[in-house]
Amino acid sequence: MSANKPESLSWFVMYRLLLSLTIVINMKRKHSTDSHNAHKQKLQKQAIAFHEAGHAAAIYLNNKAHNLPPIYFQIIINDSQFIIDANDTCFQAMHDQCTSRVDGGRLIEDFVPNIADLSKDLLVQEGVVLTSTAAYLSAFDADIINLLVGPLAEAKYSYSRDDELFTLKMVNLAALKNYGGEADLELVHEYIESFSKNETLQEAKMAELFKQACEFVGHAGHWQAITKLANYILQVNKNVISCEEVEAVLV
Repeated sequence: MSANKPESLSWFVMYRLLLSLTIVINMKRKHSTDSHNAHKQKLQKQAIAFHEAGHAAAIYLNNKAHNLPPIYFQIIINDSQFIIDANDTCFQAMHDQCTSRVDGGRLIEDFVPNIADLSKDLLVQEGVVLTSTAAYLSAFDADIINLLVGPLAEAKYSYSRDDELFTLKMVNLAALKNYGGEADLELVHEYIESFSKNETLQEAKMAELFKQACEFVGHAGHWQAITKLANYILQVNKNVISCEEVEAVLV
């Protein structure tokens, strides 16, 4: 009997050792998974911040540059507990379960059909008198550019984060879906379809405005403003940021 005790003790020690190793391995695996998820969430928040900062900076700076009337907007950022809003009339980005948007900010709410063929008549949109078709088109173009700048800003951030040089040739219109821009593109297409029934004119207008949106993001001063606003969004960690706050950051 006494000869068997060391063998039993040895087996017990081996069992406890294997159990400890298993626990350590599982803990390390869980810790690694948690770290990966935390890193992914951090990158996701940064991407969202640049996306919405792009929209907001464009609404403020681009509209101001074209002498367009000031327009109310606010940045709304929701975490994974947020139930996706069915509202498809605003600037919106979707990343996994995190949804964000710029509420408001559009100068054109109701489209005038076939505006490419309109004469210089007086138009009224949402209480703002636009003195001519040219004025309407100026607001029309600004809305589309402001919609496109959001996903373009996120794309540029993603390239710079990976230490890659971002150029205008690296991202085409369709690729903006990869940068939270699916809802933005859907709204842009609604604008373009109202522009003219002529598909050639639609494509030409889309190419023209996409180029202008790319140039906005590529402008050093504008990118500095977008980066400053994105950092503010991340620092304040708020669900709602008013247009007054955006203006205070950008002036």
